Amino acid sequence: MSDIDLAVTRAKALEGLLEAIGATGKGLHDKVTSVQAKLPQALVRKIRFVATVRNKIVHEADYKQIDDRAGFARACDEAEAELRAMAAPPQVINKGCFGLVVLFALTAGALWRAV
Repeated sequence: MSDIDLAVTRAKALEGLLEAIGATGKGLHDKVTSVQAKLPQALVRKIRFVATVRNKIVHEADYKQIDDRAGFARACDEAEAELRAMAAPPQVINKGCFGLVVLFALTAGALWRAV
């Protein structure tokens, strides 16, 4: 995969994840700005780094390859993992709740009959 393909593909994935948490705007910088109050500053910096590299590789004629491809990929991986965790629905841990409801209903019923 070329550096241009890498930058565009990874930036596009991050844009989609940002949209899943309510981001709006035209590009990656705009989208992260729209939700940056919800995000840790370290995550905002990673996303802005990705956006800057993507813009340079796409728009600057003399920028032919990503200077630190491994660092870019790492920033993308970390940002994507953090955004996926934020976009995922919260997990409800429901251990024994039904039994508690039944116990409460039976106790309430017994108390009602005793009155």
